[in-house]
Amino acid sequence: MSTLYIVATPIGNLEDITIRAIKTLNAVDLVLCEDTRVTKKLLDRHNIHTPTLSYHNRSTPARVEQIMAMIKEGKTLALVSDAGTPGISDPGSELVRRARVEFAERIENGELRIEAIPGPSALTAAISIAGIPTTDFTFLGFMPHKKGRETLFKEMAASECTTIFYESPHRILKTLAALTKYLDSEKRVIVCRELTKVFEELVSGKPEEVKNYFEAHKDKIRGEIVVIVAK
Repeated sequence: MSTLYIVATPIGNLEDITIRAIKTLNAVDLVLCEDTRVTKKLLDRHNIHTPTLSYHNRSTPARVEQIMAMIKEGKTLALVSDAGTPGISDPGSELVRRARVEFAERIENGELRIEAIPGPSALTAAISIAGIPTTDFTFLGFMPHKKGRETLFKEMAASECTTIFYESPHRILKTLAALTKYLDSEKRVIVCRELTKVFEELVSGKPEEVKNYFEAHKDKIRGEIVVIVAK
């Protein structure tokens, strides 16, 4: 029986990896990764010598067919992203969908397993330290660059549940300006950055307060960012 493992990897601190993930990455025939250079740092840190192959948003159809062929041959593969859980704002979900469609009969017959090796996620890490209501929330992944951004900000303003999304350092100031424009001035905005890293920081306050903080501390605008708009 071949297996496609979906393996969560650290979002910053390389120690944040499960024993099961290490065993899995050691045991598979090949590790599929967004950036082989990033994954190599993790593998080297934990003395894992499994070969790697790149698979990312710009992978060619030929690369996807190569991966499908390896699954068909019975190879055991692990899919990882640069950080966190594959399938969350990365191409992992499309690969899993393709495998489930193409090999549906083999999965049903028990000849192929698609198995989660759970672990770190920036989404859940941010929620755990934010002190917000979590009975329900909306996760938007990465905000669109242009089209649809304004609509999403208006929807956040009208929403009665917490909204969470990822943002890049070079767009965060524009995003905070938009939140200040569209949200109720008393809404609570939380920005979590550099989670699990040395300079981890959480900034919480009214939209304008958070915007003003980062405008005054532009040197801190770096790393991966999670933005929470609390209900």
